[in-house]
Amino acid sequence: MSAAADRVWNALVAVVMDTRGDWRRRVVEATGVSFGRLRALKRLSEKPLALNELAEAMGVDAPAATVAVNALEKRGLVVRTPHPTNGRIKLVSLTAAGRATLGRMKAVVEHAPAPFASLSARELAALERALDGFKK
Repeated sequence: MSAAADRVWNALVAVVMDTRGDWRRRVVEATGVSFGRLRALKRLSEKPLALNELAEAMGVDAPAATVAVNALEKRGLVVRTPHPTNGRIKLVSLTAAGRATLGRMKAVVEHAPAPFASLSARELAALERALDGFKK
């Protein structure tokens, strides 16, 4: 990888880290759920996950994921059910209330920082193409 690519990547990460605080606060206000626990809900939006899978998806250890799931379950946002083929594992999935909470999170609009508005359509398209490489 080139030094220029590293510089651009680090600048992009810094922009994201430095500009999302206001949006995160508004999301927490809109949902009444901490941002870390919202991350757990978001990871569960595609499909139910075993606790160890959720921990890995969140980038935390199993005890931290357990604390988050316990709190979300207490609020009725997730439910644990037996795994269909492995009786030792419980799957964590969203409830209707959990999906509604994610809907409130998604409703909080995050606008691009002002410098992005000065980019040309061509520059934005190139950036979008580069970011498409990260989609699963």
